[in-house]
Amino acid sequence: MKKILYIPILILALFVSACGDDFLDKAPLDSINTENFYQTEADALGAINGAYQPLQWPKLYNMRMWTTDIMAGNSNVGAGGGDDGRETQDMANFVTATDNPGVLDLWRGPAPGILRCNLVLQNVPGMDIDEELKDQILGEAHFLRGLYYFILTRMFGDVPLILEPQAPGDDLRPVRTKVSLVYEQIINDLEEAKNMLPVRESYSDAEKGRASKGSATGLLAKVYLTLGEWQKTVDLCNDVSVLGYSLNPSYADSYDVYNKNSVESLFEIQYTNDAGEGFWGNENQASWLSTFTGPRNSDMVAGGWGWNQPTQEFIDSYEAGDKRKDVTVLYDGCPQFDGQDYDMAYSTTGYNLRKFLVSKTISPTSDNSPMNFPVLRYADVLLMKAEALNNLGQTTAAEVPLNEVRLRAGLLRISGLSQGAFLTKVLHERRMEMAFEGQRWFDLVRVENGQYGLDFLHSIGKVNAGSKHLLLPIPQKEIDANPNLEQNSGY
Repeated sequence: MKKILYIPILILALFVSACGDDFLDKAPLDSINTENFYQTEADALGAINGAYQPLQWPKLYNMRMWTTDIMAGNSNVGAGGGDDGRETQDMANFVTATDNPGVLDLWRGPAPGILRCNLVLQNVPGMDIDEELKDQILGEAHFLRGLYYFILTRMFGDVPLILEPQAPGDDLRPVRTKVSLVYEQIINDLEEAKNMLPVRESYSDAEKGRASKGSATGLLAKVYLTLGEWQKTVDLCNDVSVLGYSLNPSYADSYDVYNKNSVESLFEIQYTNDAGEGFWGNENQASWLSTFTGPRNSDMVAGGWGWNQPTQEFIDSYEAGDKRKDVTVLYDGCPQFDGQDYDMAYSTTGYNLRKFLVSKTISPTSDNSPMNFPVLRYADVLLMKAEALNNLGQTTAAEVPLNEVRLRAGLLRISGLSQGAFLTKVLHERRMEMAFEGQRWFDLVRVENGQYGLDFLHSIGKVNAGSKHLLLPIPQKEIDANPNLEQNSGY
């Protein structure tokens, strides 16, 4: 398998300590090098902790992943107007150029995480440490590498595939690997993770948030759903249920800052209000979402920059009585937030995002929101199962997991739909259930090879969207540095 360069990040200097109350707490390790590092269990834990960190950064879940909902038509950029968020506006209007900074972020975002995983997978197997802990750490590395590549290949298609750290003399100008081979590796990584990782209950309170057997099983189900492997999707979703996951009693429970890593959570990005670094730096471990999406000029939350404003079309998509609406969005006449009424003048659309806002009593400044970000929830697993069963022609059986999600939302059961009508309904349910969680774009581009997405985007007036936009362009900076990278068609 070809190896790929991710230049040049001396990652070991950034690894986080395995000690402390939170497994992502940091310690100054800038004197560490590869010759004296992988010696102890603490070193191995520090190395795998470092492999989680890039998920927290703005290039991935602290900004770029949630802005895909803007691309998907759920919301507008909002913000301060003018050139504020111009790169996201261009992506959402489908006039993306190859020099777009947001695209560059998404291309480069997984790179340090992949490299850190590769270092773990290269060095930890030979370490003289507890074998059970070793399996856990290697399972975490396989899971994280699978997740990083899953993000990349859904965004860009063919991508260079690295399975080992680069060394002097290696090929520094790799070609892109075919999507089919990338998915083969993702599946291999997630199978390894599923077999090696412990169940979530085996982790102590201080270790909650680490990848577990359920994380790997659920993500593998999503990979097979993306590939149209319906029976494998159903089987894996059943495996997740056997592991003891369940819906939270209330939809709001999944967005309660005091209920992080709940019974519904398979995997979420960990944030803390003890950031300890500047707001804009990668080492900041606080969430940006409350600051970015709080209503502008409202003083409802610390910061409040007015990004990600829901559209009227999205609001109109709620069914009457849907309890998720009051949790997800702020609208004229909605329940108060932190004792304050909402004014629709705060937003250009008349709506703001509510789901990830944090009270100023919890997060008094803009740089310390501890709200985690969900990557995979049990509700997603139920809806994946419903979609896969329907595609297998088992529409009546598919009603059961779909209705479990709908009943929690306060909606009536669905029954008796045709196979086509049921698909429309379950995709609608996915949109409303996981709104603003960075999932909608991937549903748009995977169903009917993207035609579902193009039809939807055209229906809401995004007429610029064409088949080439189902993938992002390869950043021109990367092609200039490596002429062996071919541009995606149409760019």
